[in-house]
Amino acid sequence: MTRLQANALLLLTALIWGSAFVAQVWGMDSVGPLTFTGSRFALGALVVAPLAWREWRQLARQGRAPGRAALGWIGLLGALLCAGVAMQQIGLQTTSVTNAGFLTALYVPLVPLLAWALQRQRPGWAVALAMPLCLAGTALLTGARYGQALQPGDLWMLGCAAACAAHVLLVGQVANRLGGAYLLSCGQFAVCALLSGALGLATEPITLDGLATAAGAIAYTGVLSVGIAFTLQVVGQRHAPPADAAIVLSAETVFAALFGAWLMGDRLGPGGLAGCALILGGILLVQCWPMLAQRLRSTPTEPA
Repeated sequence: MTRLQANALLLLTALIWGSAFVAQVWGMDSVGPLTFTGSRFALGALVVAPLAWREWRQLARQGRAPGRAALGWIGLLGALLCAGVAMQQIGLQTTSVTNAGFLTALYVPLVPLLAWALQRQRPGWAVALAMPLCLAGTALLTGARYGQALQPGDLWMLGCAAACAAHVLLVGQVANRLGGAYLLSCGQFAVCALLSGALGLATEPITLDGLATAAGAIAYTGVLSVGIAFTLQVVGQRHAPPADAAIVLSAETVFAALFGAWLMGDRLGPGGLAGCALILGGILLVQCWPMLAQRLRSTPTEPA
């Protein structure tokens, strides 16, 4: 696969993820947020299951089948994933698709801060610069739309970003220990589906008519957003440089805003657009600067 083809797959991934915000809103017209989350992640687990089963057999043949400790880590990641996605889904009831896309993406600068607090990994200057950019962008984005401070839906999105940051901080380490990305993904999707589904059964009214009405949105977000888009991301990042992947996948926030404007009627004034630009700038700074700096350091200098 060429670099251009890999970047095209990653752009398609960002497109699916960005458009999924609209489907998530539509899906809650007839079912609750927890029921919707459980249904779509159950579908996503089924999509990844064949790849996960293949990895399991490969690891078993090598004598590296996951034990209880690995399953415990998968359970923890599934719980963090459930917390983040459930808060996002609840927040979409009272905030716009545009706000949701950009506020959720705040997990990017939060990851190095959590690594600093929990693992004593000191963040670089890029994070120190990105955080005030993101905070200023958040203030502009939320205040510009509503004419006041954060709304309940925006607060849910900030909670989602925090949970996603904790998830991202751990998922790479667990994947390396486990040796199987698809197995980890399928397992955490299944845990997320079980937890959110159980909470939905306990707290939300569920009817067959409601599920039937939401079936299209559940299928789109479950099969495409959770299952297929994740697979495309894995395949694309195997053949694309990290800097390419970081920039292309960050387009998810832009696609969320575009689909929100097209299908949901979201509109932003100058302040909101400036807030989006600041958040996106902070995200790209955190994602791309370390890789750019490493490339510059590795480039040999010509003798004078």
